[in-house]
Amino acid sequence: MNYVPLTEDRLPQMCELWNRELGERFPMREELLKQNSFRDANVLPEGSWLAVDEATDQVVGFVVAKIWREQREFVLRAGAGWIQVLLVAREYRGRGIGSELLSRAERALAACGAETILLGKDPWHYFPGIPQEDEAARRWFGAKGYQDDQRVENDLLAVYDGGTGAAEELPALEGGARVRMLEAHEKDELLAFLRRCFPGRWEYEALCYFECGGTGREFVVLEQEGRIVGFCRINDSRSPLIAQNVYWAPLFQEELGGIGPLGVDAAFRGRGYGLAVVQAGVHFLRQRGIRRIVIDWTTLVDFYGKLNYKVWKAYGSYSKRLEQSGARGQLAQ
Repeated sequence: MNYVPLTEDRLPQMCELWNRELGERFPMREELLKQNSFRDANVLPEGSWLAVDEATDQVVGFVVAKIWREQREFVLRAGAGWIQVLLVAREYRGRGIGSELLSRAERALAACGAETILLGKDPWHYFPGIPQEDEAARRWFGAKGYQDDQRVENDLLAVYDGGTGAAEELPALEGGARVRMLEAHEKDELLAFLRRCFPGRWEYEALCYFECGGTGREFVVLEQEGRIVGFCRINDSRSPLIAQNVYWAPLFQEELGGIGPLGVDAAFRGRGYGLAVVQAGVHFLRQRGIRRIVIDWTTLVDFYGKLNYKVWKAYGSYSKRLEQSGARGQLAQ
């Protein structure tokens, strides 16, 4: 078996392997694989490898490791590294290929100062953990020292029938508040709001959105006295980036929409604004003719259930502390 660094010329083979193994549940597109595993500046080249069969010159396994490498005013998850994906073809398992790929990724992350490795949850992630139904993967990573963090993250799905149900209407708010779509010239105002109230990943994702040509059509804002005090991201097939809540859109014949993240300024909570801004997101996506809408990576099942959302996919959260029991020294050898 040859182990070679991750290179984009192997992307079609990687996509084909992914779809053979996971495509029925998580269909991969070359565009999405390129966006998340090659274009992300946080991919760690020293920790991202391909396993290539010497006889066939085909990719039979790969791992993508990440650590924060961007030069911005903030750092996402300081001290953390990520395994975005580790996949080995079914017929090649049991030969130590996965162990070798994981070892190479862990050594590289440890050498870069990572103290904790998270499975998924990376910038431009695919999963917020291990899919709950993949018991073999959970056992395998458990044997490699990854701990079940006892936290289940969910993707939720709602299907709207095109009627005039309350969940699809634009909500009426008290106290002079209103919800509307962001206008293009309000980009800086939205970013300032996110920096003040939700610094970190949500601010980062909004920055990336505008850097990739976003015009604002993906943001619903909650306004109070002319000031943004809440937001909700909505996504569809016209969005400038493939957003996490529409990753698995190829599972459906009709267009899939996505909602999230969303948040309300702490000073304005307790007034029903959070659910209202989600309802507004549903309303605007329904105006675009979208019936199926996903909310990804959440534990708030009951909250979103008020708008007819049900659990669609679930993931277990796993992590590994490298400094325990001299692990960093062992990995660096």
